[in-house]
Amino acid sequence: MSYDYEKIEEKVVQHLKHVFDPEIPVNIYDLGLIYKIAFDFKDNTLFCNIDMTLTSPACPVADSLLAEVHYASKSVDEIDEVEVKLVFDPAWDKSKISEEGLEIMMMNGASI
Repeated sequence: MSYDYEKIEEKVVQHLKHVFDPEIPVNIYDLGLIYKIAFDFKDNTLFCNIDMTLTSPACPVADSLLAEVHYASKSVDEIDEVEVKLVFDPAWDKSKISEEGLEIMMMNGASI
């Protein structure tokens, strides 16, 4: 089977834009927490591998965010399996926030 990985990645990104850090009014994708989305097709199975980080290694909602990322990615029809890997290199900082994310934060009065 042949897949258009670019289109599938776009779908994954759209799904991830519905996952939010509960303390920040910006989705995790625009917050810059997603470092890598990659695909691997083997044994008739499409695997999605995601590297993500947290705004802080001591994030109290880390487990629930990882679960939400897994669920959101797995809900893309073409994807059979998802692995979400938590990474801290490079460390997250506010420079990773997208322009859209910065605008949302400013509109909500969040300090940057």
